[in-house]
Amino acid sequence: MNTRMRRAAVAVAAGAMAVSLAACGSAKEAGGEKKPSGAAAGDAIKVGLLLPENQTARYEKFDKPLIEKKIADLTGGKAEVVYANAKQDATTQNSQVDTMITNKVNVLIIDAVDAKAIAGSVKKAKEAGIPVVAYDRLAEGPIDAYTSFDNEEVGKVQGKALLEALGDKAKDGQIVMMNGSVTDPNAALFKKGAHSVLDGKVTIGKEYDTKEWKPENANTNMAGALSALGKDKVIGVYSANDGMAGGIITALKAAGLSPLPPVTGQDAELAGVQRIVAGEQFMSVYKPYAPEASAAAEMAVALAKGEKIDGIINQNVDSPTTKGVPSVLVPVTSLTKANIKDTVIKDGVYTADEICADKYAAACATLGLK
Repeated sequence: MNTRMRRAAVAVAAGAMAVSLAACGSAKEAGGEKKPSGAAAGDAIKVGLLLPENQTARYEKFDKPLIEKKIADLTGGKAEVVYANAKQDATTQNSQVDTMITNKVNVLIIDAVDAKAIAGSVKKAKEAGIPVVAYDRLAEGPIDAYTSFDNEEVGKVQGKALLEALGDKAKDGQIVMMNGSVTDPNAALFKKGAHSVLDGKVTIGKEYDTKEWKPENANTNMAGALSALGKDKVIGVYSANDGMAGGIITALKAAGLSPLPPVTGQDAELAGVQRIVAGEQFMSVYKPYAPEASAAAEMAVALAKGEKIDGIINQNVDSPTTKGVPSVLVPVTSLTKANIKDTVIKDGVYTADEICADKYAAACATLGLK
């Protein structure tokens, strides 16, 4: 991990979430309670890490290295992290779980491609005595812990930002809603939160559930919406994430819209932040990945050792199959031109030089980013 990522992992985690190694270490299991059969002695644990895809920049650039670093910190570098990325294929991910079970990992961290499809594999892991931490998406099945962001609040933040951008023009046309994949339970929560803010305040001309979150699918959907509604009738676009926002904005430009209508996003991807600087995208949702990764690592290490996680969690969450899942939910921030310096730059996610490279230099200078 480079210096910048180490700085992000330490600074953001320390400032954004009150979970600590002390809480983990003090939560030793009471003498009479049975540890999971896969529980390891000491720090020499084996952690299986399964991430869902590499279309979104965050997983390989942020989540993976942050989780690996936190696990190393918690175990004095003695733990082994076995990693696999499913590349958006639920069948592949189920096979990866089987491999992890065969390799006798002590705990699994799973960010599910398909929350329902993973349930059987979660059950297999549990039957093998391997605790499972659901990461970022609430996987179904008998999971032991979960960490993510307040995903309904994400949708509310996006909806409020879009209304702010539209102002008095909110009733002058129609918006398009570009939701995420139906296989991702978070997408349903983003959608629910956004609708709770937008319904009755704007007219939703077209709404899509975007297959696999792919920007090219969002681009195709947006082109279809413009054709159906008329490009001059579209006053704004709710996009559930930054990757899709990029595809949407390409479609808006191709249709000749100028100025561009406000477009939302999520994940504070570098390309999304640069589009915000350039005035092409109105906002993104900044989700500090370090505290989410830190929570997953702390829970996984504790569970692998057969320790309790009561001192780590901040609430309990129900999945469709499991009630009262011990959870850590991390707050989010609306990212606009006004707070780039105080969020992603301050937290060390990106440097001003990275954001302001090449064609973005002049816009950055106007915003005072340097």
